[in-house]
Amino acid sequence: MRIERRDEVSVAALILAPLAAVLAALILCAGLIAMAGVSPLTAYAEMLRGAFGSRLAVTETLTRASPLILTGLAAAVAFRARLWNIGGEGQFYMGALAAAALGHSVVVGMPLPAAWAVIAGGAMAAGAVLLLIPALLRLRFGVDEVVTTLLLNFVALLFVGLMVEGVLKDPMAFGWPQSVPVAARLRLPDLVPRSRLHVGLVLAVIVAGIIWLVQARTVFGAETRAAGLNPQAAAFAGVPITATLAKVAVLSGGLAGLAGAIEVLGPVGYVTTTLSPGFGYAGIVVAMLAALHPAGVVAASVFVATIFVGADAMSRATGVPSFIADVIMAVALLSMLVALLFATYRVRT
Repeated sequence: MRIERRDEVSVAALILAPLAAVLAALILCAGLIAMAGVSPLTAYAEMLRGAFGSRLAVTETLTRASPLILTGLAAAVAFRARLWNIGGEGQFYMGALAAAALGHSVVVGMPLPAAWAVIAGGAMAAGAVLLLIPALLRLRFGVDEVVTTLLLNFVALLFVGLMVEGVLKDPMAFGWPQSVPVAARLRLPDLVPRSRLHVGLVLAVIVAGIIWLVQARTVFGAETRAAGLNPQAAAFAGVPITATLAKVAVLSGGLAGLAGAIEVLGPVGYVTTTLSPGFGYAGIVVAMLAALHPAGVVAASVFVATIFVGADAMSRATGVPSFIADVIMAVALLSMLVALLFATYRVRT
């Protein structure tokens, strides 16, 4: 018996793989829910009701999905070129911190479009720098970027803690460790009145469309795909691998930084060390469930947001700990890897 790579992966297999992974994850986690003494069907029904059962629930789910789309795109862009960016969480925080610093005073007097552009550019630059460092270490010295990007998450979070307790601390927060807020006029407008859903969702979807165009219709997109499929063959064909991976690092880190800016300009308004419930790490799950496709990232982000928002409501209704959401995400990621394995390879006897 041997395993050999398929000549071509069908579109149907790429579409069915994430669906099978999600179904497998829900079935496997149903056993854990049953062990807690609750019917899995009841628990999942409560989860859906918590995510979509009311106007407030729907807007909260989509609000949670907005930064996930961008962190998912950040991971997908990098993984497509085989640049293993595990540092989306740190890049998210660096982007958020840059947005708070710029939005509190630097751009307050600018016209609104120019101010938003400067904040977005600053946040993307902050995220890009945090990924560019490990990318260059890999390209120059062969340092494993999985380790460096993962560890930089903790460095970034400690740096954010230093800033919100120091030069960026809000003196009006009664000692609470949070940054100075962005100016009220710079906050993103609401999409739905009396909700936290903001135009950042629309921006994230537009960015996903732009990323798809770049990947499907530009030379840079073809180079990133070639670099990911076979770097040696790509280099032999004239693809500048070092420059391509550096550009991918800038784009990927910039997207994660933009996610942080949107979260600050949208529902939160300032930075704390608990700003993210794990948007950067969840972006990896989103990217894998989407099979690294930008359109799939949007759908996978809504699914992940549904699980996390719905889990809180399910926990209140049934008593099952909301940590089951993390378990579902982990099992879904493993199931997706197995599904992609069988979609890409076949067993010969």
